[in-house]
Amino acid sequence: MTEAVAVAEKPASAALSRARINLIFGTIVLGMLMAALDQTIVSAALPSIVADLGGAGHMAWVVTAYMLTEAVSTALAGKLGDLFGRKLIFQVSAVIFIAGSALAGLAHDMLLLIVARGIQGVGAGGLMVTAMALIADTIPLRERGKYQGALGAVFGVTTVVGPTLGGLFTDHASWRWCFYVNVPIAIIMIALAARTIPHVRAAARPIIDYAGIGLVAAGVSCLILGLEFGGQEYPWGSWQILALFVASAVLLAAFVAVELRAREPMLPMKLFRSNVFTVCSILSFIVGFAMIGSMTFLPAYFQYVDGVSATMSGVRTLPLVVGLMFTSILSGQVVAKTGRYKYFPIVGTAVMALGLFLMSTMGRSTGTWRESLYMLVLGMGIGLSMQVLTIVVQNTVPYADLGTATSGVTFFRTLGSAFGATIFGTLYTNQLTPNLAAALERSPGVPPQVASSPEALRRLPIEQAAPIIDAYAEAIDFVFQWVVPVALLGFVVAWFLKQVPLRDSVRGGASDVGEGFSMPNSSDRVLLLEQSVSQVMRKAKRDKTIGPAVLADSGSGLTRGQAWALGQVYMVNRVRGRATIAAIAQLHHVPDEVLEPVFVRLIGTDHLEAEDGSLRLTADGLLEVEQVRAAWRRWLDTQLEDWDNRDPADRALLDQALDNLAAKLLDEAFQEADTAKVV
Repeated sequence: MTEAVAVAEKPASAALSRARINLIFGTIVLGMLMAALDQTIVSAALPSIVADLGGAGHMAWVVTAYMLTEAVSTALAGKLGDLFGRKLIFQVSAVIFIAGSALAGLAHDMLLLIVARGIQGVGAGGLMVTAMALIADTIPLRERGKYQGALGAVFGVTTVVGPTLGGLFTDHASWRWCFYVNVPIAIIMIALAARTIPHVRAAARPIIDYAGIGLVAAGVSCLILGLEFGGQEYPWGSWQILALFVASAVLLAAFVAVELRAREPMLPMKLFRSNVFTVCSILSFIVGFAMIGSMTFLPAYFQYVDGVSATMSGVRTLPLVVGLMFTSILSGQVVAKTGRYKYFPIVGTAVMALGLFLMSTMGRSTGTWRESLYMLVLGMGIGLSMQVLTIVVQNTVPYADLGTATSGVTFFRTLGSAFGATIFGTLYTNQLTPNLAAALERSPGVPPQVASSPEALRRLPIEQAAPIIDAYAEAIDFVFQWVVPVALLGFVVAWFLKQVPLRDSVRGGASDVGEGFSMPNSSDRVLLLEQSVSQVMRKAKRDKTIGPAVLADSGSGLTRGQAWALGQVYMVNRVRGRATIAAIAQLHHVPDEVLEPVFVRLIGTDHLEAEDGSLRLTADGLLEVEQVRAAWRRWLDTQLEDWDNRDPADRALLDQALDNLAAKLLDEAFQEADTAKVV
């Protein structure tokens, strides 16, 4: 049974009241809030963590461990949600996140903290990837767009305000509260989920690419460990580092071999035949690399070099955030209106390279306004580069590959974030270690523990502190210098991105903040198609003529109220097996007496018959409903007419999915009308 059929067999979302839908959405938002915040909330706390726990050489792993396990978890959680139910996976992910958060708060050394962050990442990936799927399970298709947009905004905003919140916790409580705060919120979320979220399991049994997921996780981990340990734990030419790189190459080669043979691969190799997918994946990697790497180390620069508090170090990153958000929203709006996107990544990567270069010139004498300007430039470059990548891929791949292509681009962005934190950290540590040793020689009487603590460093006389401050400034400048070529590589790659016409459904989502941040999403192609359709519905919702126009186009002689009533009988019989006036009234939270007259009048026609209280469509009634359903299908075709349908098998899958969406729209088309008007 295909995924498309499974959609039609889910309980109708109309069974949920408005209040319950909003409560469910609030529960989902809590999960997204925690998972997104913990990507960046520790950045302002890292200097304090290092001062308490030591292990400055492994500071970046506090971020890397989270991003890496999150990337793997997102690849697996969606499939497990289809297998065991999304509600269950959402709750289990929350429990894992609680365990990781509590362990991180209790950590007494850097190794335990890194392990705890990895556990957190597993839970976060599950929370994020099931969030959109839960919205699809509970919110009517016609209204889903605004909820998706709101959830995307939550993801985008929390991702970039994390450093400020982390600084507040560090200064006014302890860095440990960056993690402890998740525990009560997650417990409340689990309790709400148990009471409010319905249990829905896909009718189709998913095929999970365990071998592919395991090999790519092991291969990437070996590569990151080699980059992390090289020049720190072991010399670059040592057998340990070489063995890690060789193991990574072997494991990733095995991953490619497995994906070429897998029935449903995690990342189909055929996707790389597409210019758009390949270019967007590379650019997503580079954008994630620059954004998370910069946001991880900028608070450390402000605390060590400018001597500000942890809270102010988070606040001082706001110019980067403002630039990023402004150009991300601006580029999304332009793409939504014009459908033109190619030059945004080109200009964005060039501006990003300029911003990184400018930031590599900062030092102890650089003023606040100049630092803010440099960060604004970097943020604007990242924002211009990031917004279009996911939507362009969704626009160009065949329907059968829609889910894997979307999750693939997101996967590369998350991997880029993990590599960015690692490489930034390796460059930083390899430069800081000799610089700090030399600085301590020029500052006699200053112990290493004082040099590693921003707060203690601020209390030193300037003549003692200056060499140490310069050592930190030079180390972070060195990092930004070496990242400039990465941004320039992105500039070159962006020129190879092809411009293709964008569908209305894709253009409708271009202005959503979550798209720009490559928010982890389900790999279920049916859910992604529903998101595209919901974007169209979101755009068209203000036009109240669509429902009546579709009914007129069907050629049916039914009134709007009669079509609604027959549609209700059709859907309730299909989903529940038995339709009654009481059951339909219960779905819409109205007394039976309100709906009874319209059904009684229909029973007297050739469209509906009743026996022992059960309502059934006659042959004529079924014909009328199918006419209306076909009209909705034709309307969907006009909105999605430029999907890639060259493969007949792919077209068949898309046809089946659209048929089921037409059935959903038939069920939802008249729900906004007042019951009095229906009667």
